[in-house]
Amino acid sequence: MNQAVLSQKEELVSQIAEQIKSADSTVIVEYRGLTVAEITELRRNLRSENVDFKVYKNTMVERAVDQLGYTELNEFLKGPNAIAFANDATAPARVLSKFAKTHDKLVIKSGLVEGKVVSLDTLKELANLPNHDGMISMFMSVLQSPVRSFACVVKAVADAKESGEFKVVAKEETATEEVKEEAEQA
Repeated sequence: MNQAVLSQKEELVSQIAEQIKSADSTVIVEYRGLTVAEITELRRNLRSENVDFKVYKNTMVERAVDQLGYTELNEFLKGPNAIAFANDATAPARVLSKFAKTHDKLVIKSGLVEGKVVSLDTLKELANLPNHDGMISMFMSVLQSPVRSFACVVKAVADAKESGEFKVVAKEETATEEVKEEAEQA
């Protein structure tokens, strides 16, 4: 084999290995049977979520995953495959799963999430999670909820005091009627 060709292949394997290593999520899919228009649509959907979608020779990917120690992925590198890479752990699984629901020819095989080989079931679970911004939004609303509730209660108490309708009510089950009446009069 020509030394220049061998050097190019080694460089490509290094590039693939670097993409896999630097991505939070890598998903391997088989695209056999998809039309050019469908693949173009899939690429557009993935690009909108900042996901790279590449087609490499399986032997080059096998060498890259062997180099990184993910040899269990080799069994999925048969047939026409493409790989989705992203810095968002959920984006590739979410976009590919959504596309696969309407395009049964796209087959999600396996992947890596944060350096761990994951099963198809795990990828399906990840697909149901919102994107990074959605997760932050959900987290912020969880944090805001108690503060918002407390603020509403304080405002209601302040409004009631201001209007003179504020009443103290004792809520002890063992309190006598006299204590209850005194509390209502206060």
